[in-house]
Amino acid sequence: MTRLRRFVPLASVALLLFLTACASNAPQDTLEPEGPIARKIDNLVNPVFLAAGVVFVLVEVGALLIMRRFRARPDDDDNTLPAQVHGNSALEIGWIAVPFLILAVIAVFTVVTVFEVDAEADDATMSVQVIGQQWWWEYRYDVDGDGRQDDPDDVVTANDLVIPAGTNVRLDVMSRDVIHSFWIPKLNGKKDAVPGRHHELTVASDEAGTFVGQCTEYCGLSHAYMRQRLIALPQDEFDAWLDNQQQDAQLPASGDANAGGNLFVSSCSRCHLIEGVNDDEYEEQGSGNDVVSGHAPNLTHFATRGAFAGAILPLWETDDPDGIVQWDDIGGELDRDALEAWLRDPPAEKPMAAELDGPSRGMPDLELSEEQIDQLVAFLETLD
Repeated sequence: MTRLRRFVPLASVALLLFLTACASNAPQDTLEPEGPIARKIDNLVNPVFLAAGVVFVLVEVGALLIMRRFRARPDDDDNTLPAQVHGNSALEIGWIAVPFLILAVIAVFTVVTVFEVDAEADDATMSVQVIGQQWWWEYRYDVDGDGRQDDPDDVVTANDLVIPAGTNVRLDVMSRDVIHSFWIPKLNGKKDAVPGRHHELTVASDEAGTFVGQCTEYCGLSHAYMRQRLIALPQDEFDAWLDNQQQDAQLPASGDANAGGNLFVSSCSRCHLIEGVNDDEYEEQGSGNDVVSGHAPNLTHFATRGAFAGAILPLWETDDPDGIVQWDDIGGELDRDALEAWLRDPPAEKPMAAELDGPSRGMPDLELSEEQIDQLVAFLETLD
């Protein structure tokens, strides 16, 4: 009974750990790849994990057997040692050679996988610059393929990274402030976003769909609220999306949307740009350098995105059991509650970091009236 009492807590802890690893539907499950690059990595991880599991069991069983076989007994002579195996050449060569052979085999397949992943990167047909910032992601599309993402015809968006399905896309990952880490588990591994450095990562999906991830490098107060969304579209739908993203927005002519647009120009130009609406005001007021890390999300086509506020809040209603706004949800029923709550008090929806020697990071509370919130919502809904 004493032994049983000792075993039950250990077994309970082991069972609890096992159950916490189980999920019927895990949108960020890296063990269920949905792209060619992620699948190559998965094909390497699975046998390595199996080999590591076998080694773990053998080592643990061996340790337990040795503990039981050579445990101290009441009648043992403290000066007597168990039989020693030092100098046994066969054993010593064996426990060096076996781990070496295991690691050598794993190394060969690892190198092969690295070359295969690099080959996928060489086949990339388009390039997107991915910029991490406290606490959201910006995406800049090199539309004309000249290697630059700051030409007038290039596209700047946020929160939703949109790519064509079945196509390798090269990402140029960087940061404007601190170290972040970009990771869409179902499509590839992680890549750090480091200030002053450019790291390449290639992503590709087998089919159209919405994939989610999150920053995996601690980057401040809202690290856990720095989400990622990648939407893969059929080629024709992606081409239509990209063409639309290159168009300027227009200020509505009348009604609440017009009032909201004018309010945006007067109150939000310090940080946000809507091309075709507040270009001059944004240029004059300095793009919010004293509020954010140098930039705030470009909102030109805000209503074509599935989420906002670092992708933590849904912009459209969805029936997805995980609460993920899918591509076909966009443009449907606006999630007014989420958008109004954000405009009413942003720091209450997403923690903002106050600096000791300066202003806060992130969107401040503008103390808008309920009428102004309604006007801004009406305006933002037109930005498609």
